Amino acid sequence: MRPVVYTPLYAEYFALRGKLTTALVRTGRSRGRPTQGPSLIAGVAGALVDWIAPGDIIVASEIRLAGPPGVGGGEVQGVMPGVDREAAGVGNSSGDVRRVPCFAAELVAGELRRLGLTVHVGPVVTADHVVDSVGERAALAASGAIGVDTESALLAGDDRRTVVVRVVVDTPGRPLRRVGMPARGIKALARLRRAAPALDAWAAATGERQLLLAAPRSFCAGVERAIETVERALERFGAPVFVRRQIVHNRHVVQALEARGAVFVEELDVVPEGSLVVLAAHGVAPAVRRQAAARRLQVIDATCPLVAKVHQEVRRYAARDTTVVLIGHPDHEEVIGTMGEAPDHVIVVADPAAAETVQLPDPAKVGYAMQTTLAVEEAAETAAVLRRRFPNLTGPRRDDICYATSNRQAGVREIAAQSDLVVVLGSENSSNSKRLAEVAEAAGTPAVLVDDAGELELHRLAGAGRIGITAGASAPPVLVDNLIRCLSGLGPVAVTENGTLTEDVRFALPKEVSQP
Repeated sequence: MRPVVYTPLYAEYFALRGKLTTALVRTGRSRGRPTQGPSLIAGVAGALVDWIAPGDIIVASEIRLAGPPGVGGGEVQGVMPGVDREAAGVGNSSGDVRRVPCFAAELVAGELRRLGLTVHVGPVVTADHVVDSVGERAALAASGAIGVDTESALLAGDDRRTVVVRVVVDTPGRPLRRVGMPARGIKALARLRRAAPALDAWAAATGERQLLLAAPRSFCAGVERAIETVERALERFGAPVFVRRQIVHNRHVVQALEARGAVFVEELDVVPEGSLVVLAAHGVAPAVRRQAAARRLQVIDATCPLVAKVHQEVRRYAARDTTVVLIGHPDHEEVIGTMGEAPDHVIVVADPAAAETVQLPDPAKVGYAMQTTLAVEEAAETAAVLRRRFPNLTGPRRDDICYATSNRQAGVREIAAQSDLVVVLGSENSSNSKRLAEVAEAAGTPAVLVDDAGELELHRLAGAGRIGITAGASAPPVLVDNLIRCLSGLGPVAVTENGTLTEDVRFALPKEVSQP
């Protein structure tokens, strides 16, 4: 069925009239959903917490219908047919009698933020009267809700595909019955009108889909080792534990470790002398280790063993006075650290074109090494150019690109052939994640790299009935689960796991955190 935007009040309807291409219906304060199908309830609301300001937008992560405290197990007005009463919270102490998750909230919130709007995501409570007293707001806020209205729970369906977008008019510090209310109301309706493109983008993105999951995806053994190293260090030595640069290139991982007491620094000169510091998975130059020693820092090395292998290769070449052509991206931390092993012997070559023009001091004494997170095919092509130009070129017994990078690129290539769009979960500074998007594009399928579901632009989903999903080696698996949940909020989804390759590699932890 077609998606519909519902506005309970005429003023809300008037604010959006003429601004939407999707269907717009004014409902009033109905006690039942007007029609079946994807629905978005738009309008104004009150905030329950002081950190939300008038004019901000609340997108409901969950819709709650508030009932009087002490309802018990009796009949409760407003509970829709088919809602599990125990799961809905009937009779709990807060008086909440119905809870409906809104699975697409993060997608819609991201779209609104891209319009320059201030957006908060959290539970919205529907009350049977206008909530304006400080005490009543505080009681509802104590349950975790951030907004209150008088209609959403009465209009919402039970399929978890209802979206609620509410612009804040009043707050605990600025209640309805106070001077300035008319101006705040006008501002809120103007913000609602400004949000119209996001509502249309939601409507265009709704529909039934097949989701194809690449295998393998997400964390590799080196990333798991690095994260566990920091976690164990925090458990054993206590906070703070300093970490030079991002332990792995993923924003969510870094934020989670920061919440536990890890302190991420760019350089060691800001670390107090004698402190504990963890070196990130990408490896560092010897100069960094010397600086750590000079500052009497306790060092735990979380360098991925496969990256350490490349460092060893470069040292071996340099010991034989052989020039090393390092295939990789010159601004990547892994390449910078590897170059530091023998800066007078290493020349970085980024791609086949650079390999065609690179000049060497002695073409008879040359070897090559690779950044571990490159696109397999381009790296092989670059190495082939070097072999053609320099017949005496030597290399590692096996190319340096890690097993996890190769496996994930093979997996995304498989799903790309079957998809209308490939979504790669990973941070922009993650080399292996960027390569996954490039591999999908090279296979002829549009691809997008996003940090999480909130970064996925809804217009990319319009008309995409088959979506491939993968995650870079540094992206947590929970991001994939959350994306599937969000997409299911736009319509029914069928999830298919592609590929049978499994990874059972595990690297030993550094001795500082592995020994009892």
